[in-house]
Amino acid sequence: MKKIKVYLEGDILITNQSEAYSLLEKSNFGEEIEKKIRYSSFETIYLMDNDKIEVYSKKLKLNKEELIKKFLKIDKRFNLKYSVFKDLRNKGYILKTGLKFGADFRVYEKGFKINEAHAKWLVFVNHETDNLRLIELTAKSRVAHSIKKNLLLAIIDEEGDISYYEIRWIKP
Repeated sequence: MKKIKVYLEGDILITNQSEAYSLLEKSNFGEEIEKKIRYSSFETIYLMDNDKIEVYSKKLKLNKEELIKKFLKIDKRFNLKYSVFKDLRNKGYILKTGLKFGADFRVYEKGFKINEAHAKWLVFVNHETDNLRLIELTAKSRVAHSIKKNLLLAIIDEEGDISYYEIRWIKP
């Protein structure tokens, strides 16, 4: 498959190449909006890492480092979140933004199509040195429970290893 040409327009990454539609159908990368495929910043870097896309701003081809600099200006935690995105995506899960719910990501089970299923988890990414107060954990858990999702905490240690903790409500 030839590389998909993606264009950076402001903060939006879009394409209308037929290969992008195939990638969306096959692997759930991107989202169709107004007859174009739009990629998140995390999907863009992941697809660049996997040699699937090239990104252009006007006619200038951008490299991964230039894009990451742009993304870090928008979200200073980009690298931290990307490590979780990459880890879960490599394990076969589908990740989409969780912004609407105040989370970092929504995660769909392996093998599901996002338009045919609901996300199983809301993911919150933290570094092991971050302070996570009990009241914040309770709030995150309540949001996840109210939309019928489990809470998944992704904690990244100093070596870059990620530990996942699932929190869900049970009835004894």
